[in-house]
This record gives sequence, structure tokens and C-alpha cells, in this order.
Amino acid sequence: MIPDWFRPIAELILRHALPETLKLAGLAVTASLVIGLLLGILMTMNVRPVRGLIRFYIEVWRGLPILVTVLFIYWMAAADVRAVRFELDALTAGVVALSLWGSAQVAEATRGAVQSIAREQHEAAAALGFGWVGRHAYVIVPQALRRLLPPVVSLLVNIIQNTTIVYLIGVSEVLETANRQFENVTFGLTGAERAPDYAVFVIYGFVLLLFFMISFPLTLLARYLERRLV
Repeated sequence: MIPDWFRPIAELILRHALPETLKLAGLAVTASLVIGLLLGILMTMNVRPVRGLIRFYIEVWRGLPILVTVLFIYWMAAADVRAVRFELDALTAGVVALSLWGSAQVAEATRGAVQSIAREQHEAAAALGFGWVGRHAYVIVPQALRRLLPPVVSLLVNIIQNTTIVYLIGVSEVLETANRQFENVTFGLTGAERAPDYAVFVIYGFVLLLFFMISFPLTLLARYLERRLV
């Protein structure tokens, strides 16, 4: 049975915070896929400057803690640089930061998937008259995408879980909302209206359960796809 004091908190999390979390994750995953696939494919070109620049991009955004990236993007957007100010709201800054990290992950996975396709496939496509673009568009990339599905699903899980970091810049996602409501019912109220001492276990346990219910099926899906496709 749901305690009366917790019912409005649960409704707020489910109706407002959860959609914000899913929106943040959906935008970040979409941007990560588009940018990461492009960079990963370009990494397989025999053009050393291009490969060097992309490798630098990957190592920077994979090497930094996501929290540092989130704060860097958020505060950089709010800073005046030579009298030019680029303003990003907290949600957009969170999407950009998660997309930088995610696209670096996808780019590295794409490079590996493309390079794992047998050389005979490249040679056969070249024998049919395909150039570099044609070989990759019609022969190599479609095969590589099958091998990319498991890591892409795992990336979705990681990004959903990492959305909790953006509560530090004020995005009203699940953890930020739960934290704010916990403070309201334990420190902002007195007397009979104040939540019981075990409120911390109820509120954050609900957050834990919510993320588990989202992440666990996706994790099982990633394992299934890995067995079937890779």
C-alpha cells in the first residue's frame, strides 16, 4: 500500500520527471548515433589527418568523466567569450554533454565493426565496380550495423543511467525531482505533515526500482542480440 505522503511524489516523478529523463536520453542517443556512425566510418579511411582528428575527438570525450563534461558544457555556454555569449538551457546542455560522450563510444564501436568485416567483402564489392562510398553504403555498413546493435542497446542503458548526473545543473529528471521532494517532506515540513524517518528508503528505493525496470529489460535485449547477431 502506498503511503499517503508518498503518493503525490510518485505521481510527480512518473508524470513529469520520467518523461524528462526519457526525452533527454532519446535526444542524446539519436545525436550519438548520427555523429558516432559518421565518425566511425570516416575512421576507416586511409586519410591520416582525418583519422587523427577523429581519434583525438574520441579520446577526449571518452577519457573525461561525464560529470566534468556536463559542467564544462553548461558553464562554457553561460560564459562571455569575446563579447559573444552562447546560451543553452540546462536540458540542452545535458543533451550536448551526453551526446559528446555517446558519439565517441559509438564512433569507436563503429570503427571496430566496420574493420571486422572480412577483407574479401571489400574486394568483392570493388570487383563489382563500387567505389569507397558505394562499398560502405551497400555492402560493408549494412553488415556492420548488425554487429553494432548490441553495443547501441547497451549505450542506451548507459545514457539513461547517466541522465542522473544532469540533476547538478538543474534538469528536472528523476533523481533531481526525487531529491527535491525528499528535502521538502523531511526538512520543509513540520509536525504531522512531515514524512517518517524511513522516507529516504521509500523515495530513493522507488528511484532505484524505476531505473532497474527500465535498464534490466534493455540489458537482457543487448545480451540476446549479441548471441543472435554477433
